[in-house]
Amino acid sequence: MRSNQPVIASSQLKGVRYEIRGSLARRAHELERQGYEIISLNIGNPGLFGLRTPETMRLAMIENLGAAEPYCNQKGIFPAREAVVMKQQARGIVGTTAEHVFMGNGVSELIDLTLRALLNPGEEVLIPSPDYPLWTAATVLNGGKAVYYPCTEAAGFNPDVDAIEAAITPKTRAIVIINPNNPTGAVYSREVLERIAELAQAHDLVVFSDEIYDQMLYDDAEFVPMATVCGDVLCASFGGLSKIYRACGYRVGWVSFSGALERSQDYLNALDLLAALRLCSNVPGQWAVQTALGGRQSIHELCAPGGRLFESRQAILNGVEASEFLHVVAPMGSMYAFIGVDTSKIPDFDDEAFAMELLEQQHVLVAPGSSFNTPYRDHFRITNLPDPDQMAEVFRRIEAVLQLQTKRVSKLESA
Repeated sequence: MRSNQPVIASSQLKGVRYEIRGSLARRAHELERQGYEIISLNIGNPGLFGLRTPETMRLAMIENLGAAEPYCNQKGIFPAREAVVMKQQARGIVGTTAEHVFMGNGVSELIDLTLRALLNPGEEVLIPSPDYPLWTAATVLNGGKAVYYPCTEAAGFNPDVDAIEAAITPKTRAIVIINPNNPTGAVYSREVLERIAELAQAHDLVVFSDEIYDQMLYDDAEFVPMATVCGDVLCASFGGLSKIYRACGYRVGWVSFSGALERSQDYLNALDLLAALRLCSNVPGQWAVQTALGGRQSIHELCAPGGRLFESRQAILNGVEASEFLHVVAPMGSMYAFIGVDTSKIPDFDDEAFAMELLEQQHVLVAPGSSFNTPYRDHFRITNLPDPDQMAEVFRRIEAVLQLQTKRVSKLESA
């Protein structure tokens, strides 16, 4: 007898969300299939906007294709791992060797593996709010509990270190730092990072420092690698080719460990086991790492005055300034802006409803702020990857939707 029972998804997915590529993105694909041109600002995908991977990286990968056909060591090819070590040493991070570096299919895979190797059921991870939602999802999927610490707009989206300390319990195992930050563009000061490191030391926490945007800085912002202030705290520093080197499709990321290496050997062995279970990460892309890290860093020109990312960021600031509804903390790093809406003018503003209306009416796709695990619903995130002219057009369309929402409010009030 045939069963008509539906196939039910795993209960482990309860509470897991990734709206950056969720229902809004699916609707955008439907509209594209109908022939509409969508300006997709929901994810940081440089190649979609003509920002190419440096040619030297492509050549390095092509020239080593013959060596990329077999599986490699589960931690990755030695030249790539050694290049990461040299980068860390140049920043003053000592004690790390190639054995303490793991290559992954992007940072995303490594976030999952590092949390899986650490967490027991019910253990807690301190995560910023707003966060990059993969950190929450990976924590939950690996049996942990995400505990958020606030990074408020009033504080320039910097971590509230006192709130972090108050959130620590006997079940807390790790703290996540995203610097430069996604989604807000905040770049943390040395003082803030040192205070967080002191808490990690006092409570024996592992520090996970997501630094995928480490060289994407604007104006006078200074990036301080977390590992340089962690001392004898186990610090996992994440980086990759996707953003700085505009090679999202290569799917190459890395995590390097420093600090309390000797007393963390059991954990590192567990991570090595998990890496082995997936055999290895994408080998061809790994051959671009040494060239990327050792070559000319073209990202600096893109982020300097006159550069594509700098000027697009300025177009965002200009668009916000010209709006009667919007406000933003100027992003000092990464490729995003976390834009707020004045709810005194649109009292019933809802970020998800706004994002859908903007998509349906103006064919612009943005990410609602609440999808980054915020307790408020009056922000949205956009990427600064389009050129300045296109960005100016985006803000004309955003303003049109906000004007319509204001008119609806006025009609309700006068009814």
